Amino acid sequence: MRRAPERSRATGTSGASLECHEVSVVYSGLVALEKASISLSRGEVVGLIGPNGAGKTTFVNAVSGFAPMSGGRVVLDGRDLGGLSPEQRARLGLARTFQHGRLFPGLSVRENVELGALAVGASQRAARARAARLLAELDLADLADRSVAELSHGDQQRVSVVRAAAAEPAFLLLDEPAAGLPEAAMAELGKVVWRSSHEGGAGVVMIDHNVEFVLRLSDRVVVLDHGVVLAEGTPDEIRRHPAVTSAYFGDRTEPTGERLP
Repeated sequence: MRRAPERSRATGTSGASLECHEVSVVYSGLVALEKASISLSRGEVVGLIGPNGAGKTTFVNAVSGFAPMSGGRVVLDGRDLGGLSPEQRARLGLARTFQHGRLFPGLSVRENVELGALAVGASQRAARARAARLLAELDLADLADRSVAELSHGDQQRVSVVRAAAAEPAFLLLDEPAAGLPEAAMAELGKVVWRSSHEGGAGVVMIDHNVEFVLRLSDRVVVLDHGVVLAEGTPDEIRRHPAVTSAYFGDRTEPTGERLP
C-alpha cells in the first residue's frame, strides 16, 4: 500500500487518512476496478486521471458507497466503512459530487447549498453563513435565489461542488467538477478546491477530463488504466512518465502499479 506523504498544512489533522486497500469492482463478470490501492491524507489534493473507461468514477462510487465492492477495504480515520450506506459515510465526513450534479431541481441554489451543511448536522444559521460564503467565492451569489433547474449544466456543476464543500467534510471526492465550465469559471473553482484542502483541511480526490486543470491543483496524481493503478507521482513526474503517455495516446504498456521514482 502506498502511503501519502505527511502534510502539516491542516492544523490537527496529521493522523487523519482515507485508506483504500485493493478495491475491486466487478459488474456482470466485467472487471471495472482491480485491486486499486489509493491513500489520502487530510490537507492533500490527489488527482485521479486516466483514459475513458479507466475506472475513475467506479473508484469514487465504490469508496462513497454507491457501487458494491467485490473486494478490498475502505478505511476512514481507522474505521472500516464496509457495510455503511452512502448517507452514513457522508455523516462520517466523506462527501462527493457527481458528473451530473444530482441537485434538487425544485429548490433554489441557496437552498441546495444549505442542505449540504444541514445534512451533516449544522444549524440553520451556520448553514446560511456557509452557503453565503461559498456562493460568493464561486461567483454564484447572483444566482442564489434561482431554481437550479434553470441553470446551465456548468452552473449546476459549480453548485454541486459548493453543496459538497458546505458539509465541511474530512474528505471530498470530486467527479468531473469542471465539466461544462468556461475557462474563466475554472479559476474560481480551483480556488474553492484549494481552500477546501489548504484552509479547510479536507483531503480531496479530483477527477476531471481537463488533465492540466487536475495537474495544476494536485499535490499527487494517481493514474488508472483498465481498472488498474498504472502510476503514481507528483504532477511533474506524471507529465514525464512514458507509460502514462502510452495509456492516453496509444502504444500501451502493461500497468505496473509502481510508485514513480
